[in-house]
Amino acid sequence: MTLPSLSDTSFRDLTPEFMLDALESVGLYGDGRLLQLNSYENRVLQVHLDDGRIAVAKFYRPGRWSDAQILEEHEFARELQAAEIPVAAPWALGEPASSLVHYRGQRFAVTPRQGGRAPELEDPEVLTWIGRYLGRIHAVGRSRPFAHRQTWASALPGQQALDWLLAHESVPLEIRPGWEDAVRRCLDAIQRAFDEIPELGLLRLHGDCHPGNILWTPDRGPHFVDLDDAVTGPAVQDLWMLLSGDAESMRRQLACVLEGYESMAEFDHRELRLIEPLRTLRMIHHSAWLARRWGDPAFPAAFPWFGSSNYWSDQVVKLREQLEAMQPQPLAGGLPMQGGADEEEYRFWDAE
Repeated sequence: MTLPSLSDTSFRDLTPEFMLDALESVGLYGDGRLLQLNSYENRVLQVHLDDGRIAVAKFYRPGRWSDAQILEEHEFARELQAAEIPVAAPWALGEPASSLVHYRGQRFAVTPRQGGRAPELEDPEVLTWIGRYLGRIHAVGRSRPFAHRQTWASALPGQQALDWLLAHESVPLEIRPGWEDAVRRCLDAIQRAFDEIPELGLLRLHGDCHPGNILWTPDRGPHFVDLDDAVTGPAVQDLWMLLSGDAESMRRQLACVLEGYESMAEFDHRELRLIEPLRTLRMIHHSAWLARRWGDPAFPAAFPWFGSSNYWSDQVVKLREQLEAMQPQPLAGGLPMQGGADEEEYRFWDAE
């Protein structure tokens, strides 16, 4: 199978020398120690500066977000920081000062490094602590809307992913009918789930709040990183990726998260019925994200299994399982009885 090339958005010219020159253009001088951090969508590196500070520089993928969308992400981070929520806001750099810097066709932002390790999500206290901070993040998020960021409150992102994959013939011909049928049925179920919650509250969200974007410090609790996928949507979008395991495990985890969350903000429990629809939406979008990025050499190296007939056949099976998981079910302990697909596979994504 031939996947489309997106070489116009690749980072092949983004060398260490280029990145150091970019930082020097705004008065940040590295001491030579660079460490590339785990990011596929952007290029992110840790830089030791000659004044002793340690910074994280993010070079944004060309053509993905507009300047207005990126600056809105930065403004949200500053609002959260002003509310004493542990989020690293980008520095204002250059003349005139801006958190988004243009340099020889690339755009980048620089934040102070946030240390920490992966959170122990088996620990109820950790989940409750994270829930409290998410409640505080959402309290800020409700204060005003995004003007430029995307909205995840319908099946539209999945429809856009389907349309792109079909237009670019990314799915093998022999599998395409079954896959397309499963996706369209899932999209219908996703849209019904949103339509069945009248007056659904929408707010500014982190948007990609999986455990990999939370750094835990034993004395100071969680630090939230990577607001690159900040969107407008229902609060549960920032909660469901913290849940894993079977249905009983997910119920226990959810109870801990909501204990903390509801001490800081109100939560509409009707949104729990959106967990499986949101999971399914992410699955569909994940396939399109990988296909869109296949021209970046980092993607074939990191996801060698993508695009094979086995991959797409497996997607058909998982999507049909999600159709069952999205069926209305009685809530037990606040969560549908049936668990969904493994989230680990869908950790990396974008929200185009």
